[in-house]
Amino acid sequence: QVQLVESGGGLVQPGGSLRLSCAASGRIFSSYNMGWFRQAPGKEREFVAAINWSGGNSYYADSVKGRFTISRDNAKNTVYLQMNSLKPEDTAVYSCATQNGRWVSTRIDAYEYWGQGTQVTVSS
Repeated sequence: QVQLVESGGGLVQPGGSLRLSCAASGRIFSSYNMGWFRQAPGKEREFVAAINWSGGNSYYADSVKGRFTISRDNAKNTVYLQMNSLKPEDTAVYSCATQNGRWVSTRIDAYEYWGQGTQVTVSS
């Protein structure tokens, strides 16, 4: 069992930045690949970014590539999502999730444990 708690969301103007955090407790955090997903009102949940267990490999959705950076600190059991150059279309609830496997997946159904999410609103 893994518990995930996201933080760092809020209201930001277009072009601004936010850093989301996802703190994990429970089973060994460093054994999991981690992903960030988001869901906007009236839309399906979508993949944003993922990182492998060691932090050596990361993957991004095309819509955020070059603007968002995922990272992790296994000593702190935390994964981060640095979001720069935010756009109104980035408005969504952002959730982190764990994935157990050798290869990082971008598929939602590959992820097992999920946090409750944190709201990000990009608006002037």
